[in-house]
Amino acid sequence: MPIPDEWLKYAPKPKALGANEKWNVFLSYRSVNRFWVLNLYDVLKELDYKVFLDQYELLDGDELIAKLQDGLAMSQAGVLIWSTAAADSKWVFKEFQTMETRATNDEKFRFVPVKLDGQQLPVFAQNRVFEDFSSYPDGPNGGELLRLVYAITGQTMSAEAIRFANDQTTLTKDIITELNAAKIIGDAEGIIKLAKANTLPWRTNAAIGCTAAENLIKLKKNDEAIEILECVVEQFPKSIRPKQLHALALARKAEQQENKEVKLEGFKQAQIIMAKLYVEGERDPETMGIFARTWMNRYELSGDINELKKSRDLYVEGFEKAPYDYYTGINAAAKSVLIGTEAELTKGAAFAKRVEEITGTKEVPGDYWRTATIAEVFLIQKNYPAAGDMFQKAVAMALEEKGSLESTYKQACRLMEKLQPSAAEQGMIKAAFEHLLVKS
Repeated sequence: MPIPDEWLKYAPKPKALGANEKWNVFLSYRSVNRFWVLNLYDVLKELDYKVFLDQYELLDGDELIAKLQDGLAMSQAGVLIWSTAAADSKWVFKEFQTMETRATNDEKFRFVPVKLDGQQLPVFAQNRVFEDFSSYPDGPNGGELLRLVYAITGQTMSAEAIRFANDQTTLTKDIITELNAAKIIGDAEGIIKLAKANTLPWRTNAAIGCTAAENLIKLKKNDEAIEILECVVEQFPKSIRPKQLHALALARKAEQQENKEVKLEGFKQAQIIMAKLYVEGERDPETMGIFARTWMNRYELSGDINELKKSRDLYVEGFEKAPYDYYTGINAAAKSVLIGTEAELTKGAAFAKRVEEITGTKEVPGDYWRTATIAEVFLIQKNYPAAGDMFQKAVAMALEEKGSLESTYKQACRLMEKLQPSAAEQGMIKAAFEHLLVKS
């Protein structure tokens, strides 16, 4: 879908490429932020910028470091995408210093650091002004997106462009606030009403639609999420995130069905979407996790241990490719436990230990999934009192997210079937969920 004209008229054109230049901008990022970067890539390409993005420019057999260095050397600007989840100190330091040095030695080169969350920057980067996209976790939007494009070109924004950017920032942040407030109070109708308004931020890229759909999935409104996502996928066919969420909503919807054949068909629809992404080379944690989940869904219907092993192996593949990602890690641990042999139980405990090194052992206020993951680590380690206490804290953070809570509870029950805690120990876990969910 083309960028709306009312946004496009304020965007600066790319600078003409010089004799030794091939790219207007070089994007540097870690795989955990890949779907965010792809949204930015789509916008820049729509604006006719020549963009170096490794997945599109590196060919089989290319020497990675040399190719990346050449790409940066032939670029007019470099954008470094930083987030806490991607804070591999060696990578961040190297990439930051490389672009900082280039900007120091070449006054024409534009170095634009971007941060995706509100966490404190690493010490070496604190004296650099970052473009702040912490309000846009699903992709660049609002006035910040327009300011980023101006920063890449080094052009000065007109007074009219500044007013437009400020208006878009306010409008976009208001929409995100309303979407998240509606989720907190369980107001699915409010989310749907916002989506139907179809104002400019919804039409700029896929990010706002993804936020709306994800909130609906958390509220167990999967049909409504699917309806929004089908429109988003049609509008933004290159975007990865809406396809991932579409598959997740289909799988969640199938789980709610009573008929076994209807369930299986829903799971297969989700698998088709994820299998296509996988075949196309997508190996980010979200793609790997959702694809693995669909195999777990299949296993629950069939009881075929090979489908459980397929699920576990995909989670392991995702975790090994992104060892900072606790979501694929905890599921690699849990599925190993569910396979149930002594060797697999040992593997499960080892994965759980690695996850503990990522998440720590203390609750994370406001972060349901991280806190629930810590609880699951305790459960796999058979520390039932600590697990029960941490599940209680996690549930208190997300009382309205029935889909998330049911998913967590279901996993806990499966694990307890294999770990065989006493009735009293099981009660410590179930107490966190008993007033929200039907006991298994």
